Amino acid sequence: MSKFTILMISGLFFFAALFGAALGLAFSNTKYIIDNENFTEFDTALPTRILDINGELITELASEEKREIISINHLPQHMIDALVSREDRIFYSHRGFSIKALFRAVIGQALHLSLGGGSTLTQQIAGTLYCDRRDMSYMRKLKELWWAIQMERRFSKNEILELYLNKIYFGGGTYGVNSASKYYFGHSATEITPAEAAILVVQLSNPAHYNPFEYPNRAMDRQKYVLTAMVDSGLITQEQADSSFEDYWANFDYTRTGNTAIRNRDDNAPWFSEYVRRELSDMIYGTDDIYSSGFTVNTTLNLKNQIAAQNTMERYIAYANRTYQRSSTERQNEAFKIYTPITELLTLVLDLNELKVSEQRNEALALSTYTKTINPIIDVISLVSGIDTLKVGIANKANAVAKSNVGKNVIEGTMIAIENSTGYITSLVGGSKFDGENQFIRAVQAKLQPGSSFKPLYYSAAIDSRQFTPSSIISDTPIVFHTADGKPYIPQNFRGEWKGDVELWYALAHSMNVPSLKILDGIGFDTAINRAIALLGIPEEEVPYRGFVPGYPIGLGVCSVRPIELAHAYACFANGGKEVIPIAIRSVEDKNGNVFLNPEKELRQKQQAKGAESQIISAGNGKPLLSVGS
Repeated sequence: MSKFTILMISGLFFFAALFGAALGLAFSNTKYIIDNENFTEFDTALPTRILDINGELITELASEEKREIISINHLPQHMIDALVSREDRIFYSHRGFSIKALFRAVIGQALHLSLGGGSTLTQQIAGTLYCDRRDMSYMRKLKELWWAIQMERRFSKNEILELYLNKIYFGGGTYGVNSASKYYFGHSATEITPAEAAILVVQLSNPAHYNPFEYPNRAMDRQKYVLTAMVDSGLITQEQADSSFEDYWANFDYTRTGNTAIRNRDDNAPWFSEYVRRELSDMIYGTDDIYSSGFTVNTTLNLKNQIAAQNTMERYIAYANRTYQRSSTERQNEAFKIYTPITELLTLVLDLNELKVSEQRNEALALSTYTKTINPIIDVISLVSGIDTLKVGIANKANAVAKSNVGKNVIEGTMIAIENSTGYITSLVGGSKFDGENQFIRAVQAKLQPGSSFKPLYYSAAIDSRQFTPSSIISDTPIVFHTADGKPYIPQNFRGEWKGDVELWYALAHSMNVPSLKILDGIGFDTAINRAIALLGIPEEEVPYRGFVPGYPIGLGVCSVRPIELAHAYACFANGGKEVIPIAIRSVEDKNGNVFLNPEKELRQKQQAKGAESQIISAGNGKPLLSVGS
């Protein structure tokens, strides 16, 4: 026997032994797999702690939803069909993996293309149970594949589906299909409709992005896609899909925000905490979640500042509403005193019954009767009889109308404070009382016309252009401007007063319209708009929808700006003209105290990489404007 043959045989024995050892180790890890799959036992959930800049506790985020185990035999078939249609159409025919899907995923990774995922439903639940799904390495995929094969060997397809539907995260702090159904729809998973099933499976890919309460249009588009797939597969008819879809959106409560199952938490800064929660939802995904992984979130908030801001805003919002209601009541009383006799006379003389004032009062009377009398009765009947649809179908619709009408007659307010040198959000108030029906964070979500507060933005461009200085003389006299199409545009000053020749700083300090528009005319609309967008930090893709139209109205703040963007712009003035990016989360630590995310470090690196581009206005420009603004 030759030496080569001996070496070959020795090599074969060596690799056989190595393979046998690896296989034995793998089987030893899966020997007791069935004992590890107790559906009612899960890892202990730890809340996420949100701390202020001094390490004081603001609140804890913890899901109050219980993980409610439900048998797959109790679920409607269309819930299973929706899941399989969306996530794994060949679930019942594969053995835990799909060669085609794996090949597609590898090609997509290699070419940096989105060709679809490579994981079957079995791989997804295997990855959730036995792997760290944040790990995007090939080794993790191999481990996931191995465990998926072992699960397919041990369990039936329905047992795997049952485990998946009871374990997986559906967003909103809910785990499992039963808790998710109660959170999103207000009823048990046994009553899920095809349209509701489609909404739930859409959440699996990205619950923060497709939350129907926050982004109904996005959720609706993906819901249609799932329903169409079910129809194409012959699982439901087109009529069933259409009817279920229309029913869902006809009863949808558009006034509800995407508040999670944590609305009753103790919170020293609820508006800020909700903002942080939404930011975390976009940052954390995979195996970890913000309700049970025990994170510690170090934020920029100063609790002392926040409490002072909340008290001040609460006091002045209440004052504004009292003033408004008093003046509104006075106007109504005056109107009834003057016009009621006239309308009654016209009704009698001309036989115009539609003019009866009593008819005009019916809507208010009906709404009051519903709120005080009917709605409480409906609530009691719903609870006693267990008819959830009574509350969902009737009460929610009426409540939506009531809330909409109340919203038209209530004054809200908002406030955000940013540290000029760092961009730290030190306090934030999104509106009046924070609760389940009022979670619209106006400071970061509302789009308002900035009015005269917009003027300093393009004044800074005028000074940087060197065509103007703070002491430039501008004539404050009546003038007719002409638009691009030749139409006259005649602005007026407040109170119709004219000051004659004034210096630029004086015109800005007194918010004079005519001198401001002359300055705008001098530097050009495009220059003014570009400077404003840079200072506000408006994303390029949003600019077309914000009303930055070249023309004289833009000089008077006729555009759409969020309060946080305006704070961003003014902070730049105080920061020597350098860009200031608002930030709320400095870092996130895992339950062991290790840094899990470091948003501030990433932000500072991006700012440093910008170099000279971060200087939006000249260093000395902001100082005279800032002193004027103060």
